This record gives sequence, C-alpha cells and structure tokens, in this order.
Amino acid sequence: MLQGAHKVRSVRVIGPGRVGRSFMTVLAEQGWDVREPLGRGDDLRAAAHDVDLLLITTSDDAIRRVALTVEPVPTTVVAHCAGAQTLDPLQPHLRRASLHPLSSIPDPVVGAERLRRNCSFAVDGDPLVEQVVCQLGGRAFRVAPEDRVTYHAAAAIAANHLVALMGQVERVAAQAGLPLDAYLDLAEQTLANVRRLGPAAALTGPVARGDWATVARHLAALPPEEAPAYRAMADLAHRLVANEALAEEVA
Repeated sequence: MLQGAHKVRSVRVIGPGRVGRSFMTVLAEQGWDVREPLGRGDDLRAAAHDVDLLLITTSDDAIRRVALTVEPVPTTVVAHCAGAQTLDPLQPHLRRASLHPLSSIPDPVVGAERLRRNCSFAVDGDPLVEQVVCQLGGRAFRVAPEDRVTYHAAAAIAANHLVALMGQVERVAAQAGLPLDAYLDLAEQTLANVRRLGPAAALTGPVARGDWATVARHLAALPPEEAPAYRAMADLAHRLVANEALAEEVA
C-alpha cells in the first residue's frame, strides 16, 4: 500500500502517446489524480508544479531536453519510462526515477490491460516508483546503471526481433500459399515450451537433430533476401545445441 494512502496522489504525463496514456488509465483506476497531459508545443516549464509524479514518456532522445525545460520542484518525483536510459538525463531534478514496463504496448488500450496484469517493471531512483508498481500489482526489479543498455537490448530481442521474425514467417509461408495464421499456434506452443523448459531444451527441428542436409535444402528454397536471416538463426540454434552438449559433458 502507498504510504499515506489517505492522500490522493497526483500525476502528470509529458508525452501522451501509447505508454503515457496507458499509465494515465491505470493510475486513474487506482485513484490517482491524473492531470491534463502535455505534449508537443505545450509550455513545459511548470509541469512539475502541484503534482507528486511527473512521468516523461517521450522518445529517449527527448528526455534530457524535456527535463531541462521543466522547472525543478523539490517535492516532485520526475521519472522517465526509457529502458536504456539511466537517471542522468533527468538532471537537475532532485527526486529522479525510472519506471520501464517490460511489456509490449502497441496501443493505450492494450497497454493499460498489460500494465494492470502482473507486469514487470525495471525501476531505479526514488522509491515512489516501487510504490506505484506495488499499487498496480506488478513486480519491480532494479537494473544497475551500467547494465541498462544490455537489459534493454534483451527486451528488444524478445519483442521487436520476435515480431520481425514472424514477419519473415509470413513472407515465406505466403510463397507456399499459406497464411501467417497457420503458423501462430506453432509459435505460441514454442514460447510455452521455452517458458516451461528453457530455450535449449525447447529447441526442436533440423538443427536440434543435426540434420544439416535439411537446413541446406531450406536455404536453397528460400529467396536470396530471406537466406541471411535464416542462416543467422540457424547459427544461433546451433549455439544452443553446442552449449547444451557442453553442459552435459561437464555434468
């Protein structure tokens, strides 16, 4: 429970896009006083006045400029939602924090649903953001400043690269006259296997079997522009197999 739960907390968002509006929705549901958001062209100088939390949900490269524009208020927590950024861009504000949801937020409606359902958050700085996570029923974990970029790279691989990979599935499947939908159950089953068994044990298919002749036939059948991605993923799959074999030898 938030300290001083009898007091209504207030929040203002700068950058009311997908992430900003998702937070506005879920915080309003939790009883926060959600002030009118500020965006492009608005005067940001007084944005931190009369609120407990100022949430900057702009693009990463705009955070420092926005923070410098806002007049510091000693009692206001100024936080960003950028996974790859430390607290440094929030200078010169005294109470600084970061609150990055480890979730895919394609629009404010889906985003709000995911923020309110056991979401994980990378947090740092002022403890108010951990109280926010607790109030939302989420899980907070801290990432050291020197590890932020690596942490966020892993998130990009898990989300963005996975989507790009399914885009390749869609293109290759279309050449065989099949829709992407025919492969989605397979993809979901595979992710469920990874959750249950871990990546190495969940790996199936020709690389897991050492069937390089089939891999070669795949490469020969693919359009030239699709082959590099397939080859790169086959190499990554082989790394899993090799690491698993090494682990068994050591054991």
